[in-house]
Amino acid sequence: MAENETQSDTAGTPNPIPTEFAAIGKKRIDELVAVQTEQFEKLRDISRNWLDRIQSETRLASELATKLTAVRSVPEVATAYQEWATRHMEMAAEDAKRIFIDAQKLAESGAQFLSKGLRTNGHAGGS
Repeated sequence: MAENETQSDTAGTPNPIPTEFAAIGKKRIDELVAVQTEQFEKLRDISRNWLDRIQSETRLASELATKLTAVRSVPEVATAYQEWATRHMEMAAEDAKRIFIDAQKLAESGAQFLSKGLRTNGHAGGS
């Protein structure tokens, strides 16, 4: 019994948070950091893709300007604008697809995080 008294005297104030709760909290924080890191990586990739897209748009406009300075007739101007407009519309269609894909990627990772949270809290799954 003297050993127990010595241990409680040297142990100091008891920890009000049980070890199991602390472990659960740490696991939750680790999961949150992992999800945030994954989302950040996805956002960084999306940002890079859009930067590439902006550079493509700039090149397209530059090519149009170069063609317009070299044309000698109205039909050549019309052809240059038609080629530019066709490519611009193709790029707009690609943009729409990219927006959908990017949004889907972000939504999927968010849904995965939420489903993991619900499963580990016991609010989802079995009856």
